[in-house]
Amino acid sequence: MAKPILVTGGTGDLGREVVRLLLDDGVAVRVMSRRPRPPEVSHEWARCDLRTGEGLAEAVDGVSAIVHCASTLGRGDEQVTRNLVEAARRAGSPHLVYISIVGIDVIRFFYYDEKLASEKVIEESGLPWTVLRATQFHELVARASAVQRWLPVTFMPSGFRFQPVSTGDVAARLVALACGEPSGRVPDLGGPEVRTARDLARAYQRSVGRRKPIVPLWLPGKASRAFRAGGNLTPGNATGVGTFEEFLETRV
Repeated sequence: MAKPILVTGGTGDLGREVVRLLLDDGVAVRVMSRRPRPPEVSHEWARCDLRTGEGLAEAVDGVSAIVHCASTLGRGDEQVTRNLVEAARRAGSPHLVYISIVGIDVIRFFYYDEKLASEKVIEESGLPWTVLRATQFHELVARASAVQRWLPVTFMPSGFRFQPVSTGDVAARLVALACGEPSGRVPDLGGPEVRTARDLARAYQRSVGRRKPIVPLWLPGKASRAFRAGGNLTPGNATGVGTFEEFLETRV
């Protein structure tokens, strides 16, 4: 029997898509989650807490690769990744594939700092590894407008541009990487278009049948300067195909 691929964060937006694509390809999958296994799920399930390590040894046992999609959103990613790496080493050194973010080495922001530190942990782990950096997901960009739906205006950061990418495009790349040989740091993955924050907010409003003023909000600090300089963009790697409007048509 083929060894399964473990997907951490397998119940999140990206993790669910990775799991779906792997199953569609006939690949054995084990989902890692803090949640109990739903009754409708037939594939392997590992209930685990990456922070405490509870259930971690069992989760990584006998897997061929790990697609690390779990995140604490900057509240301990480095330690969580270190826990995973140490358990993976004891389990026989499976291929570790990590999803990271474009620009974390030039944008000084607490969440990005945690992701960059996690990359270093993986690179120095002694495990066979692959790291993919992607731009912001469509879901995140849409959420920035959605959370302001009850306000009379929508605030968007002045001078910011984004290159939103489909979770499906990112998941497909992760699946290909996990089923291939360890490749180290691979080319970044960006969405097909670089758009201003204002333009994306207007597209969201159109999709939900609203129209209200979009107010530019000047954000101070080094991180904001790096965003305005395009540190979060990778126009030379605009290999994602799903557009923001296509996402809005199907998800909003």
